Amino acid sequence: MNSSFEAPGPGQWDLDRSHYPGGITPISEELMRVGTADAYRRLFAEMGVPADTVEMRAVNGFTYTRVRPLLGADSNSTRTPPALLIKLIAHVHPEFRRRTKRAEATLADPGFAEVVEEWRSSIKPRLVAANTALQDVDLGAIDDQALADHLARLVQHLRTNFQEHHRLHGYDLGPLGQFVVAGKDWGFDTSQILATLVGASPSTTEPLHDLFAIQQELDGAVPASLEDLRAHSPRAAELADRYLARHGSVLFAGYDLDTPTLRERPDVFVSSVLNAAPPRDTMTVSEELAQSLRAQLASTDHAEFDELLANARAAMDMRDDNGPITVEWPAGLLRLAMLEAGSRLVASTRLHDAEHIFEATADEVPELIRDGSGPTADEFADRASARAANRQLDPPVRLGPLQPPPPLDALPDAPAQLIRMVNAITEELGMLSVEELPEAVAGSVDMMRGAGIGAESFTGIARNAVTAEQALSELEDGEILVTRVTSPAFNLALSIAGGIVTADGGPMSHAAVLARELGLPAVIGARGCIEHIASGDRVEIDPTAGTVRVLERPAAG
Repeated sequence: MNSSFEAPGPGQWDLDRSHYPGGITPISEELMRVGTADAYRRLFAEMGVPADTVEMRAVNGFTYTRVRPLLGADSNSTRTPPALLIKLIAHVHPEFRRRTKRAEATLADPGFAEVVEEWRSSIKPRLVAANTALQDVDLGAIDDQALADHLARLVQHLRTNFQEHHRLHGYDLGPLGQFVVAGKDWGFDTSQILATLVGASPSTTEPLHDLFAIQQELDGAVPASLEDLRAHSPRAAELADRYLARHGSVLFAGYDLDTPTLRERPDVFVSSVLNAAPPRDTMTVSEELAQSLRAQLASTDHAEFDELLANARAAMDMRDDNGPITVEWPAGLLRLAMLEAGSRLVASTRLHDAEHIFEATADEVPELIRDGSGPTADEFADRASARAANRQLDPPVRLGPLQPPPPLDALPDAPAQLIRMVNAITEELGMLSVEELPEAVAGSVDMMRGAGIGAESFTGIARNAVTAEQALSELEDGEILVTRVTSPAFNLALSIAGGIVTADGGPMSHAAVLARELGLPAVIGARGCIEHIASGDRVEIDPTAGTVRVLERPAAG
């Protein structure tokens, strides 16, 4: 097996483990490679961003990304073009001139609020209805031909919604970047700006509130199973069924098709109910902070501050609603249908293991169940072995030559401002390679540094978990979750954690957002935490200093 890591094309490619930690499945690889590029190419042209698109490629099962330049995309040059040349190109090149006009129009009227309202009033209800209709298909009651047709519909549904997911990011991340940039220009710290958004994302916390409502209905009872929970009372059964109808087919432990849905793990659902915490009033504190920051501004800036804050708060909710509805729910539905197909193919000896269906491409899946054509059972088993071996590799953080970005002052004002917004989002999400991080952030054996979330220190037992499924299985109530990066798949696990430490991410990452919403102390982007903190270590999180320190390691043996 070839385990060398080579750049998948010209330019600088950075490792991205935020969605696919390694061993990506063929269908997810296709979505990532084709859907991302198509979506951002249209979005960048629509908004006037002076770049072609965002490219994503899998190398030995690991995801690498780069921003594809508008010009010179196939160059491996490590030298920044002279500012004078960049200015000349920006003023005479037809496409650059078009982008500048579009950028000026975007900044004058970005349409953020309109798209957020469209999401609430029409896009989200339409997608929920489509997902629900596909979910209502009784997989066990349809024959092979109908299942093949259903699989083909699900693949197309996921392809379409994957692109919509990334298109919408222009309108949920855009207002956040605009608010952060303006806040910096006003002299505010980014942590203050982001803290004004706490409580603005009911999509993040609403499922946790629903779980707590079920717990309250149990009134101290501790059911051993979902059946026991339903049997407790008609109301408990109603609340549980309502929750699972909306969240049961959603991938809960990751973004890839080989991660489970909640419907497959009723034990996780019951555990989440029993460990649910009461809702917190976070909006009052963030509103007080917002008014404090506003009071520090000149009165002439108040209207702009109010508008940017309102847009950013609305965008926060759409951002956290976007992924589960456009990707994780359709992907979960496809997973469940593929498992049904896999079981039938095992029964007909076309597969050795039902899980081997996840080694199939989007084109192979329907035909396998329709007429049995495609790779052999042994070939699928070999693919599964190769993908499992790739997961154990240690990927480099960057492939290709380090390419410095062009100086912003060489670009016209409007495109430069859009790039500032993109850079702000990239930085606050923590999408920086190790080489770009300040030396002080690097991890040591006993203390690591990152972005602190919260105001009070917390000491507890660490639980090192790579995946959300592992975290849900091993994390004890009040322990400190140590992981590489979190996603909405970790929401259930974080609801019982006492603190969070991640190796990757930044102040705007999912882990940071949820830590603020749940009032959890956290250190985000603490390089080296995975290697230096083991399960069972007693550690201290100091969010004010942005440090996590190992206080005690359990005796060996």
